[in-house]
Formats: sequence, structure tokens, C-alpha cells
Amino acid sequence: MIIVSGFNVYPNEVEEVLYRHPKVAKCAVIGVPDEKTGEAVKAFIVLKEGVTATPEEILAWCRDPANGLTGYRVPKHIEFRDALPETMIGKVLRRMLVEEERRKAAGTPA
Repeated sequence: MIIVSGFNVYPNEVEEVLYRHPKVAKCAVIGVPDEKTGEAVKAFIVLKEGVTATPEEILAWCRDPANGLTGYRVPKHIEFRDALPETMIGKVLRRMLVEEERRKAAGTPA
């Protein structure tokens, strides 16, 4: 769970909206430290083969009232990747992404 300004944000809720985007193949959502809100929502996205997207396009999709995300649930950071860390059965390993972000914040190499 991610806590943004005292509000609970469940990563699965945000991921469900992202998975409905026609260009998103895989995604994972984690919380990252934020000075203003305590934590901020960060989305890691793998696009479908042969398509391109911008962070602005993804954010506009998330902000669309038809998708049901309130403002504090909309990702503040978007990172596009070629792949996400996964288990042998294909489940995304969020904890590896969290650890990677912690190392970045501490200034140590990934």
C-alpha cells in the first residue's frame, strides 16, 4: 500500500487502469518518497511491441474521469522500460523495483 498525504492507494487499483490503456503490455506501481506528500505513486510501464507513448499520454489516460482514479491515485512519475523483473511464472516483482528506487535515492549504483 502507498500512503499519499494520508490517503491509501492500492497499487492494484492504479495498475488496473493502466492495463486498460491500449498501448500498455505490463506495468507495476510502487510508492516512492516525496517531500510534500510522504509518498508518491510511480508507475513502471512496458509498452506493447511496435507502439510508442509519452508520459503525458499515460497521465491523461489516468486523469480521465471515465477511468475512476482520483487525483492522489494518478501516478506522479512514469518510467518506461523494456522489461520488468518477474518470477518464473510471470508475476511482477515489485519489491525489486522498490529496492532499486531506494538505491537510487541513497545514491548507490543499481
